[in-house]
Amino acid sequence: MSALKYWIWLSTLRGVGAATAVKLLDKMGTPENIFFADKDAYLASGMSAKDAECLSDKSLNRAMSVMDKCKELGIRMLTLGDAEYPERLRNIYDPPVVLYIKGDLPVMDEEAAIAVAGTRNCTPYGIKTSERMGYELARNGCVVVSGLARGIDSAAAKGALRAGGKVVGVLGCGIDIVYPPENHRLFDDVATVGAIISEYPPGTEVNGRFFPARNRILSGISAGVVIIEAPKKSGSLITAARALEQGRDVFAVPANADSIASEGSNLLIKDGAIPVLSGKDVADEYRHIYPDKLVDGKTLIPITPKAEKKLLDDEMSDKKQKLKAVKKIFDKKNTEDYDLKKREPELTEDEKVICNVIGTECIHVNDIIEKSGLPAGKVLALLTILEVKGVVSQETGKTFRLS
Repeated sequence: MSALKYWIWLSTLRGVGAATAVKLLDKMGTPENIFFADKDAYLASGMSAKDAECLSDKSLNRAMSVMDKCKELGIRMLTLGDAEYPERLRNIYDPPVVLYIKGDLPVMDEEAAIAVAGTRNCTPYGIKTSERMGYELARNGCVVVSGLARGIDSAAAKGALRAGGKVVGVLGCGIDIVYPPENHRLFDDVATVGAIISEYPPGTEVNGRFFPARNRILSGISAGVVIIEAPKKSGSLITAARALEQGRDVFAVPANADSIASEGSNLLIKDGAIPVLSGKDVADEYRHIYPDKLVDGKTLIPITPKAEKKLLDDEMSDKKQKLKAVKKIFDKKNTEDYDLKKREPELTEDEKVICNVIGTECIHVNDIIEKSGLPAGKVLALLTILEVKGVVSQETGKTFRLS
């Protein structure tokens, strides 16, 4: 317990992200060593002057306050140094230093965990498909991973719960914050039969810029990701890009070729994502890996038309309220979080490399890979992220230019 405060200190330092923290841990070994080091030691380890300045904040007040709050709320904390920390997540580029957990987190490395993601502003087709996907995944023995956002995420979680399955919810805010607020019952149900996790301490309010970071955890703890109804510029495509970067399988459910709501997910299929029509299709990809976890898809209990109608009625009854909420999410304040032209200093080093390579030209992806010196898979993932955020645009013949 005495060491825990140093983990929390490191993970909550303003200006020090997960990737920087992991680099420091690789060089210095423990968060205690990092805490007691001085500015010169940080600089000698390769940290920038800005990072070294942030690390010079040695106050433990916030860490102690977080520990007290977690004890009060019954929230469990899991650090990167704990043996129980999911190995899948530990092996990504920028794993969370601390995970806050409510409920009983399954041993994720032993589960066929499948993340389901898609647009918040989905169609009735999206709701129906997502709920069925969550239901069938759970009935086949998969653990469903969800961001618990409005729309596709919530529908998939509800389907999995109705099938008696486990759900792991990943939040982009404090674990004690229910967002969206109408999901109180869903949050309680998920925490009862599965777990809700976050890298943000209790009390951390919702912020649009946290969601892209949250997406790397969604894919990081999963074996694969299913994208349902993602427009061309959708946060779900960031999840898909992170999944590719992390070596995860990416699946997508096809929709009408002229569907704006599914333009992004249809393009994923065009670019090589695995097309699936059901949860069984996804589970079939993993039966040989998890033979003791996944059951025969023939044991599925079908969704009755009556139950399906009730689901749609429940989801769409408060349509006006949800549309207002969606509008609020994507208002000017929040959409600015995705306009990286105004946030150039916040680009990652690898994203800057890609942008510098493209420059003022319209350049083919093969040339970007060659000139950047980065692995091909990582370049493709970074291009997807930058395209979703509006920094680059794809032209004909796999060429890209700065937007």
